[in-house]
Amino acid sequence: MGDNQKRHLVLVHGICHGAWCWYKLQTLLEDAGYRVSNLDMSASGIDPKSLADLSTFPEYTDPLLNFMESIPSVETVVLIGHSLAGMNLAFAMEKYPKKVSLAIFIAAIMPDAINKPSFVLEEYFSRIPPGAFMDSHFPPFGRPENKLMAINFGPQYMEATIYSRSPPEDRTLANNLVRPGCFFMEDLSKRKPFSNDKYGSVKRAFIIAGATDAEHKFYRWEIENFEVPIVKEMDKETTDHMAMISNPKTLCRYILDIVENKPN
Repeated sequence: MGDNQKRHLVLVHGICHGAWCWYKLQTLLEDAGYRVSNLDMSASGIDPKSLADLSTFPEYTDPLLNFMESIPSVETVVLIGHSLAGMNLAFAMEKYPKKVSLAIFIAAIMPDAINKPSFVLEEYFSRIPPGAFMDSHFPPFGRPENKLMAINFGPQYMEATIYSRSPPEDRTLANNLVRPGCFFMEDLSKRKPFSNDKYGSVKRAFIIAGATDAEHKFYRWEIENFEVPIVKEMDKETTDHMAMISNPKTLCRYILDIVENKPN
């Protein structure tokens, strides 16, 4: 892909978060000489829309799709998605496969090219015990026929699970910046599978991250379900779900190893 200055990395955050959650990793990647774009999805971060303005997953993904549309046809980017952003990446890869040289999924939802897009999310939720989201709230929004339900992360849930290895000041920051999100399950359950000749044609890598064996087991299941040629795994003792917050230096090294085709 040429020298570092010509490589363009695009960071996409997970549910309820925004571009702000990449601040440590973005700095490290830019210090390594890479061009980095960091996007807020619709109704996330500082995006002016509210969740009530959205009813489908593509609407939530619009900022990434618009960004991909703006890229000249002769250029390519490396897409890097965390958590639910794996689904955002899939929509972008499906629509613009020739503009994506590589997609890196970090502790992410990764749909396949056989089942409907909701399939992997359904598997994820089937593995979660009752009460796993603790003090989070799930208020309905939008038109009743759309069956939309938001999720508001609770501070106890964030501290005990996704930020369990992160510095306390980062948890405080996150508690002040997270916004309501939505999985858009009803919408995803009605869509056709992503295609193997578009979405499936883009080179993929996966970085396993999380503080529990259950998280790592689910990501390995995803990797087996939709074969990934490049896989790296982060240490459970030092890394929680928010790998870019809890262990940014190791995450940066893994990303650079993947992008630069370095051996494991």
